[in-house]
Amino acid sequence: MDARFLGIPELVETPSVAVVVDVMRAFTVAAWAFAQGAEKIVLAESLDEALALKARHPDWVALKDGPPAPGFDAVNSPGLLRSVDLGERTVVQKTTAGTVGALAVKEASLVLCAGFVVAEATARVLRTRRSDSVTFVVTGEDGQADEDLACAQYIARRATEAATPAAEYLRRAAESRAAAELTEGVRQGVHPDDVALCLELDRFPFAMVAALDDSLMVLRRCSVPSLVDEASI
Repeated sequence: MDARFLGIPELVETPSVAVVVDVMRAFTVAAWAFAQGAEKIVLAESLDEALALKARHPDWVALKDGPPAPGFDAVNSPGLLRSVDLGERTVVQKTTAGTVGALAVKEASLVLCAGFVVAEATARVLRTRRSDSVTFVVTGEDGQADEDLACAQYIARRATEAATPAAEYLRRAAESRAAAELTEGVRQGVHPDDVALCLELDRFPFAMVAALDDSLMVLRRCSVPSLVDEASI
């Protein structure tokens, strides 16, 4: 598998297969939203679009980066979201990097959104598809965020070498600038457990696939082949 690792500004052409990585915290939060029962997640282009969607669908749950704000129901924190019942509800998510990265590759034939919490499931989708070329979108810090790059490199390795050890990749993420900012309170809308939750390897057994649904980019959970099924493909 030919793997490319690009920041959002480097996306000059539409890839066939894209894995959009945002560890801290967009796609860790998305995974938790599905675990808490969400049916789907609409990835908003802007805060205004998120609020407009919420206004048209009052039962939807709107969340954003940073501190609580009028019109939004939640913030982009796995520690805060894990106690929220989202049973069969639609979530509207707008974040600084993760949602931007997914929207940047919305024309790709396959868009997977990932963090460490769904790393194995994501790698298993890639193994099952036998994709020749995969573009990993490293969303944070214009492609320089080491937690996202480490996770992307880990998934790429695991897509071809299922027994790849995770320790070094997790260490890099734990020592990243994003982890320090979350721990030190530089960022707002943070729970003390956020970094630890973002580094829970393979916490969830599903992958997350984003696709255009009419004019909206919608993220849904995706079941993956079991190890037995995969071996028979």
